[in-house]
Amino acid sequence: MRSDLFQNAERSGAPGAFVLQNSRMLKVDLSGAGGHFYAWQGSMVAYQGDVDFSYEGSGGVGKFFKKAFTGEGMSLMKVSGSGDVFLARDADEVFLLQLEDESVTVSGANVLAFQGSLQWDINRVEGASMMSGGLFNTTFSGRGVLAVTVYGTPVVLNVDVPTFVDIQSAVLWSTSLKSGVRRTAKMGAAIGRGSGEAYQLALTGNGFVVVQASEGHPPLPKQ
Repeated sequence: MRSDLFQNAERSGAPGAFVLQNSRMLKVDLSGAGGHFYAWQGSMVAYQGDVDFSYEGSGGVGKFFKKAFTGEGMSLMKVSGSGDVFLARDADEVFLLQLEDESVTVSGANVLAFQGSLQWDINRVEGASMMSGGLFNTTFSGRGVLAVTVYGTPVVLNVDVPTFVDIQSAVLWSTSLKSGVRRTAKMGAAIGRGSGEAYQLALTGNGFVVVQASEGHPPLPKQ
């Protein structure tokens, strides 16, 4: 049988535990991941071998209450066993970050998977009030691989002057940056992609921020 479809055959012999099968799918080799890793619940699209999936919730009682209070956080599953696991979310683009005793702040909604060697916690952005949507994000630190999803090809902005980003478009940023919330002078000013966006993520210092080319997936129509 012949078809261009078979150009997308499984990548074999790729080094490392986390490897991009293609720009929209992640392949995780459990043997290289130390026998387990964590992923967004429901993101598995296929697996080969003896693999177990267990509900991990928000990552512990403390994080559960933080998630309930803030709305931030991740519904996780612990993936363990032996074999290969394929992950994807809504055909979003997937990017890998290798942390080497470093830390990064990520929007919880953009996290696809991460190695168990990484530590993480939910933190509040300074100056964020309930009026600005709370604005809590997740900080990862340590050594290991983090996979994030992006809806719309992103741009990485170097931050060396005050930088302002639509809150829904900010994917991740350096923890070296000081973050806060800026309120638009006029509540009705349509300065972003939406109508009347009154608040933006404000970043100062030296570092980077990843901005996706959208405010996320449009809401599903009501039945």
